[in-house]
This record gives sequence, structure tokens and C-alpha cells, in this order.
Amino acid sequence: MKTHLPVPLADDPYLAPYLGVIRRRQELKERRRRELVAGPGSLGEFANAHEYYGLKRLADRWVFREWAPNATGICLVGDFSNWRPQPLFTLRRLPGRAVWEGSWPLERIRHGQRYHLLISWEGGQGERLPAYARRVVQDPGTNLFSAQVWNPPEPYVWKHPDWRVPQRAPLIYEAHIGMAQERPGIGTYDEFRRLVLPRIIDGGYNTLQLMAIMEHPYYGSFGYQVGSFFAASSRFGTPEELKALIDDAHAAGIAVVMDLIHSHAVRNERDGLSCFDGTTTQYFHGGSRGWHEAWDSRCFDYGKTDVLHFLLSNCHYWLDEFHFDGFRFDGVTSMLYLHHGLGVDFTDYGQYFGSEVDEDAWIYCALANEMIHELRPDALTIAEDVSGMPGLAAPLAEGGAGFDYRMAMGVPECWFKLVRDVRDEDWNVGFLWHELTNRRADERTVNYVECHDQSLVGGKTLLFEMLDAAIYDTMCRGTPSLTTERGVALHKLIRLATLATAGHGYLNFMGNEFGHPEWIDFPREGNNYSYHHARRQWHLRDDPALYFYCLGEFDAAMIRLFAERRALETSAPQRLLIDDATKLLAFGRGGMVVILNFHATNSVAGYPLLVPPGRRYRGLLNSDSEIYGGQGRIQENQEYPVYDEVEGSERVTRIRIYLPARTALVVG
Repeated sequence: MKTHLPVPLADDPYLAPYLGVIRRRQELKERRRRELVAGPGSLGEFANAHEYYGLKRLADRWVFREWAPNATGICLVGDFSNWRPQPLFTLRRLPGRAVWEGSWPLERIRHGQRYHLLISWEGGQGERLPAYARRVVQDPGTNLFSAQVWNPPEPYVWKHPDWRVPQRAPLIYEAHIGMAQERPGIGTYDEFRRLVLPRIIDGGYNTLQLMAIMEHPYYGSFGYQVGSFFAASSRFGTPEELKALIDDAHAAGIAVVMDLIHSHAVRNERDGLSCFDGTTTQYFHGGSRGWHEAWDSRCFDYGKTDVLHFLLSNCHYWLDEFHFDGFRFDGVTSMLYLHHGLGVDFTDYGQYFGSEVDEDAWIYCALANEMIHELRPDALTIAEDVSGMPGLAAPLAEGGAGFDYRMAMGVPECWFKLVRDVRDEDWNVGFLWHELTNRRADERTVNYVECHDQSLVGGKTLLFEMLDAAIYDTMCRGTPSLTTERGVALHKLIRLATLATAGHGYLNFMGNEFGHPEWIDFPREGNNYSYHHARRQWHLRDDPALYFYCLGEFDAAMIRLFAERRALETSAPQRLLIDDATKLLAFGRGGMVVILNFHATNSVAGYPLLVPPGRRYRGLLNSDSEIYGGQGRIQENQEYPVYDEVEGSERVTRIRIYLPARTALVVG
């Protein structure tokens, strides 16, 4: 997954005072790696805890193991014991170790049975879910979670077991399985595979990013308060149905990455890791450092070998068991800083290399990236970091953390500030170009207008931000509304500008490509447990009488054009024109020229645009096409004759264009 190459990390002159810190971190990471692989030989072999712990069916027996240093006793309690502790299902502590083990004949435990652990410690005991449980289900009557024995008689057989991610720029479709359906309720893996995956394929996206896969006790957490790290959420169906979804995506040439939540864990004790063996420090930091006050969750201690064993094995497991093609690491800012980035403005390079950085977390990120790419050289890893820490997506060999990409989190902030707080007449095109292209030269980035964050309750999607109440009654094509005309036009320009200037990848949250109305909200007491906002209204996208349809068609055409031209892989955006008086922005990318007119009222006719020489130009895409909700004022597939002129001592090439207000044109 390599695109046009970044420059070396050390070429940044602002890093010169900190090269010693960068080298020291690199040495600390390498020392830690040597410690971990001293016995097994490689990080991949070290990260095999999921093959040892948990409930395993062998040829002639069941075996269960759990790591619980502070426990004084552990018993499996479940359907097979009439939900009472029995001596037969009591585990024994292995000599000289913090590992507990039990073994039973095959007939004692059956597929589908439910169970939990009863763990005792000095001064108390509690029910717990196994840390390495691969299947966790919720009882609809009590809402309590139990582990479930999962050993189906016919294991899933992969149709495309050797599929690998092609060398290309990721065009990412971010999706949540449970709210991807239109009906009220919780969607399933199977529904998504049958009904939503074809939409992603038709839309031209080549990467699917799945949220909320790791089991989480509270549905409304959006999957970000994980309880069972090795269990695919049973709300959406069976593990086999998730595998079938990934298999079908691979058949269509689509990579599948998952949101990986290693930045924190749910605080729940019965169905989480907190106080698992009677202590608060088994997996987490002690004292206040072990608690994330803003998120009401637990913070991992990345300095512990056993925690690294757990988290690295978790990465290995999802790659092996479900054939995921990589991960978006969530909450990296929170991991990397003792203050979690809360209330902090990152304005000084010294903040990235001072005492507030959790270097154990940095080392974990670097180890995880090394191991993931050791196992799958083609895998994608993406860092979600708002701090802008240098080197996150720089190669390990240069002292970076080794992520393939980082999210360009300033881009959506820029767009929403403009449409919310600044009049169109006052938009500064030079400022906009800077914000869209301002990224570190040593790292690959993923641009986006809006992800799920901008759509959550309390916020608005981009189109809803621009239209507000007009989104409810003026989205029929032909309905006169200056507000809707503005919003629809800018929605297309904003998304095209963001994709076309993207460093190395692009992301869209499901439904936002067609301007999905309103916000996301999960069933909770405050909304009378309604699913009205926890679904996607696909019928809006499918109705040609609505502007939603037009926006969806434009997005698909835009994505397909840039994918076919491999524009993000082969080139960087080259500025051709910034004219703040006319609000014109033009730049070259992948043999194409993108021209955007952000002016609210002024069209340009016969505008002499400087273009790269030596080729012919014709229209490839224009946002004013009637199929995209425009007025059809630009001739489709129009040829643009080139004019070679002498300007001073230089020979230049120009084309003359007609571009209406709030319209974009791509020629090439």
C-alpha cells in the first residue's frame, strides 16, 4: 500500500532539536522488541496469546486457560453446570505461573452453551467474562452478557483465503453494521453484505472501514467502550456471517479494515477487564492514571509485557481469524499523552517530545505496526491523532511509529467552520488551499470532509449544517430554494476539493456521500429508546426526484474518476490558480485539471486558465450536469482547445473555460 513517496522524517528542520529524542525512542522500541522476541523468535509468534488462552476444543478434550495473577480461585459456571459452581469446572493454577487451567471431556461442553467465570480473590469474588472470549452474547431478559461456546459443526470455508490488498490509494467507506439498514432496529452482517456492500461497490470505493466490531456492552457507545476484545459483536450476527461479508468484499476487490480500540477499555467489571482478578491494575495503570475521566473508561498500561501480549495478540487475531486487512487505530492522541489531549492546544514541537508523552504507548504503536506488517505486508494501518505528532506515519527505520496513514483531522474542522461561521463572500481561497494541502511531507494522510464524528447527536452532517430545516421540504428537484441550491452546489465542490487534494487517501462516512439528513443517535432513555436516528435512509439516495440522488451520483462519478486515473497514487496536487477576487481555485492532479468556482454569484466566461502543456483537454466531470442536480450549462465532454502563448520570456499553455458560480469542472 505505497503511494508517491514521502520525504525522510529527518528532513524537517523543525525536528533538529529533537532528533536525539526520536533516536532514543527508536532505541527503546528496539530494545523492547528484542525482549519480546527473545524466546519465540518474532513478534508474530510472541503475539499468539489468543491461541493459548480462552476455551479451546482439542482433538479429545476441551481446555480453558486464563491469566489472573491476583486470583485465588476460578470456576466456569454455565449451562453445563446448571449455572452453579461445581468442582468439575474448577480451574487449577499452573505451578509457578499466574495462569489458570481446566480440562474436560468433549461431551461435557457443547456448541452454543453459555457461561461466565466466577473468580475469587482475597476478600471477595465476582462474575467475569473470559478476557479472550471469542463469542459473547447478551441475554434479552436480563441484558447481562455471557460467553458462548462457539464451535459450529461446519466451520466457515474462505472462498478467497489468499486475497491481498492491491497497491493503490485507499478510498474508504466508513460504516457501522448496526445502523446501516433502513428499518428501525439493529442491522446484521448478512443484511450489510446483501444490501449495503453492493452500494459501496457501485460507488467506486475500494476500502471498507467497519466500526463497532469488537463487542461492547452499551450499544450507544458506537463501539468505543469495548468489553470483549476478541469477540465480534453478536448484536449483528454470527462470526461466520461477518466472515462471509469480508469474503464477499474481497471478491469485489475491496479491502476491509476495522476500528481497533486499544486506547482504552470499558470500565465495566462483570463484562469487561476492569478489576478482572480483583485488582484495578492487572491490565491498567494504577491510581488516577488508570482512569480516563472524560471517557469514563480504563487506560491500558502499555509498559507491561502481559498487556503488550494481550493487545498485540488482539491485532494478530483479527488478521488471522477474520482476514481483516488492517486497522484504524482509534484515539491515538489519548494513548500518546498523559493528559490525553484534553483541553490542550498543540502549538509547539516541544509538546511532542516532552514529559507529557507516554513513551510506552509510542513504543506499543511502533511494535503493533511492525508486527502487523510482518504478518501482512499489504495491511493498512491508520492513526487517528488530532495532535499532529510528527513521525506517527513515518517509517520505523526513520524513527517513526510506522502507521501507513494518518487522518487529516484539520480538514473537516476547516470546512465546518467555513460553512457555519463565514459568509461565502469572505471565503479566502488561498487559506482554503493551505488547509487542504497542509500536511507533513514525511507522512501519508487520509483526507475527509466528515466522518461519523461530525454526524453524532449534538452535531450536524455537512448538508444539514448548510440547509438546516430546509432539508426537510426543499430537496425535491425543481423546488425553488436558494438555501438548498447553495447547499447542494457547495456539497459537491467541497467533496471534490477534498478528494482531489488528498495526500494519499480519502474517507467518507456511510450516507454522507448523498447528504444524509439529520444526525446519528442510538436508542437511549433521552430519546425513548428510538432507532429513528440509528439507521440510514437509503430510499432518499434511490429517488431520482430528490437532490439526495444527485449528490450520490456525483460522489460515485468523482470517486470512480480518481480511482481510474490513479490520481492519488501517482501525483501530488500542483497549484495552477488561486484568484481570491473571482474565488477560483485550479490545480493539476494525475493528468487532470480541477477547477472550482466558489463564488456565490459570479460566473466566468472565456477565462484563460494556465494548464500543463503537451496534451489535449476535454471535460471529464462537471458538477453543473443535470444528473448531479445542476442546471446543465456546461456542454458534456466538451473539447477545450489549447493556446500556446509567450508570456515574458516563457512559453505557456492555456485553455479558456466557462464556469458558472458554485460549480466545479475536471478536464483532462
